[in-house]
Order: sequence, then C-alpha cells, then structure tokens
Amino acid sequence: MKRTFLSLLFIAALLSTALAQTITTSTPEAAGFSSERLKRIDVAMNDWVNKGYLNGASALIIRNGKVAYYKAAGYDDLDTKAPLPKDGIFRIASQSKAITSVAIMILFEEGKLLLSDPVSLYIPSFKGQSVLAQLNAADTTYTTVPARREITIKDLLTHTSGVGYAQIGSREANMIYGKSKLTAGIGVSHESLQTAMSRLGTLPLMHQPGERWTYGLNNDVLGAIVEVISGMSLDDFFRTRIFEPLGMKDTYFNVPQAKASRLVNLYTEKPDGTLAKAQANMLNNGPVTAAYPLVKTSYFSGGAGLSSSIYDYAIFLQMLLNNGEYNGKRILSRNSVRMMTTNQVGEIPISNEDKFGLGFQIVTDKSSGRTPAQAGTFGWGGAFGTSYWVDPKEKMVLLIYRQMQARTHNEVIEKFRAMAYGALSE
Repeated sequence: MKRTFLSLLFIAALLSTALAQTITTSTPEAAGFSSERLKRIDVAMNDWVNKGYLNGASALIIRNGKVAYYKAAGYDDLDTKAPLPKDGIFRIASQSKAITSVAIMILFEEGKLLLSDPVSLYIPSFKGQSVLAQLNAADTTYTTVPARREITIKDLLTHTSGVGYAQIGSREANMIYGKSKLTAGIGVSHESLQTAMSRLGTLPLMHQPGERWTYGLNNDVLGAIVEVISGMSLDDFFRTRIFEPLGMKDTYFNVPQAKASRLVNLYTEKPDGTLAKAQANMLNNGPVTAAYPLVKTSYFSGGAGLSSSIYDYAIFLQMLLNNGEYNGKRILSRNSVRMMTTNQVGEIPISNEDKFGLGFQIVTDKSSGRTPAQAGTFGWGGAFGTSYWVDPKEKMVLLIYRQMQARTHNEVIEKFRAMAYGALSE
C-alpha cells in the first residue's frame, strides 16, 4: 500500500512538472502580479497610441508559465480604425536569430559540428578571407589585409566574426555588400541562401575575427551551415525540429495565404512625426515591400526572415526558460541553454555593460542596476519594433510587439519593462 502511494506521488510530481513547462491561462495574482498595477500598461499603451507614438502594440507577460497579461492596444489600420489583434502575425526580423542559434546548438548536441569549427569547413568560400583596410567611397574599391585566422561558428553566434550587415550596416559594409548585390536577408526572392552566403565568403571582413562585436549577417551564414549539415532547407529544419515539437503554429518564413489576413500592417513614422503605412523601398531604398512575408522565397534568412505571433514566440522563449524543454518535448539540454545565455565575449563591449552569449544580449551584474531586470536576463528584438526578455531569476517572459519601420519613440519599450516589473507583487 505504501509503495503504491509513493508511486502515485511520483506520477503526480511528473505530471506537475510537465504542466509547469507549458504556458497556461491564469490570473495576474496567481502569477504573482498586482492586477491594479498591470492596468498601468493598459493606460500607457493607449496613451502612446493617442499621442501618435505608435499605431498599436501587443504585449504578453508570463511568470512561472502563467499568463499574467496578454492584451493589445491601438489599431492595425489607422484609417479604418480596425483594432490591432493581440494574436496578429508580426514581422519579427532579428528575433529569427535566436531560433537559428538554437538550430546550431541542436546540431552541436548531435555531434555534427563544433563551435570551434571554421566556417570554411561548411562553406568553402570562407577559406583564406581578408579584412578591410581602406575603402575608396568614390568608386567602392578597397584594400585589404589577410585575416589572422579563420572565422568560426562561435564567432558567428557571438557577432564577433567581422561579418557586417548589408543595407542596414556601416557605410563600408553597405557599399561593399551592395556592390555584390547582397541584402539584409528580408524579402529576397531572386536567389537562394546558399548562393548569397557563398558570395559573402569572398568579401572582406569588417575587422579581424574576435576583435570586436559587429552586428551582421552572421545568422544568415549560420542558417546556411544548418542547411549544409542537415541536408534540409532551414525552413524544413525549423518546422520539423523546433516549431512542430513545441506546438508553434504561427511562425513562418513564408506566411501561408490562409493566414494572410492575420499579418498586421507595417507603419512608419514620417519626418513630420505622423504615422503612415510603410510602402515600397524599405531597408535603405532596397526593393522590399511590407508584403514580403507573403512572397514565396527560398532565401531563408536565419537572421531576419521569420514572422510570428507574440504567443507563438513566447512558447519558444518558455522552452529556453525551462532549460530546453516544453510540454514534455526536449529541444536542447540544460547545458546548451546555459552556454547560450552565458557571456561568451569576455570584455568586448556591447551596450551599457551588457554582454552577449550565443544569440542573446545578456544583463550582467554591472548592467542590472540600470533596469529592473535581474542579472542573467537575456533578450533581443527585431527591426520593426518587436522586443523580448527572459528573466530566469524571476521565471518571467516579457514581450511587446509593435510593427513600425522608422520610429523615434523607442523609450516605450523600457517603460513597458519598468511597468511589468513594477507590477510584481511577490
């Protein structure tokens, strides 16, 4: 009888653990928040809309797997006053990077790559690279010096490779990459990821590998490596190895026509401060329109290509908060998550004394004093105004999604985070 009772307790404990790994509907108080204090977010988001800071926003707060706040404010269409749906599909741009980093770590755990592997092992054009010495802006010619070493997979994960960004990067990167018809990876329909990344390997690095932190096409290169090793497109790898196991149903490189109506409008702030729908010539006059998620592509940009709903992406983040597991499905081991969320750049400066792991910006003991976020909090965002944070000490996931191209009122993101932490009641 005693043995049966203990067995039942063990099974109950297992079930409890499994349930704790999923996101569940809850009340603010059950998640450790004050309902009254969370209303400050309602007031603030509506105020930002009324002041013209943004057309609308969706916000989601989860603690201990319990949804404390999930609301939208404002409009998807300012002309018709159609409300912004909280479950709309947003262009998440650079939030794609974390998913690509997880894909690399899956292959790492399977023994199919090492983080110390040279990139040229998988994309031969990266062999024998050079480093930019001087650019002649008049005719885009340049001089180079030899790279001191080959760039590695870890260099790509930490953005210390010297690979820059096309279209949205430095003047030098924009000119050199533009001459070779490379893009930031968004809305590319004329070539494959492999073709573009092979061409990137022939171009100079912006600095010596490991010398400093430079945001760039690193995750596009990582995506190409995933394709080479797995023998699958990045689209198929994400779907079969990450999205389907996690139950993510709204995250795509190519948003299906059946869900086209859920793709929210993209707005831009004009020079006079008013808002208008973003049209063509996005990304420094590149030929990309706001409809790019609906345009079929085989250039699966691991750095910027995905669109997703705020709840779908929260599932991915909850998996990381759960040390690699969600709803009984393990995507990564806890030690891989630890590696990803640990400072991997040493003393190389990033921003406000934050550091960088394998795909995330990380709050440190030094930087934690400037925000309510605890040391160890990791996060990132996307070019069109989406942001997220995961605070392991508070067991909390925060997301706020806007959909704006050009914008000046980015202070609303930090204000949202301050109000979320300020609503904690335990």
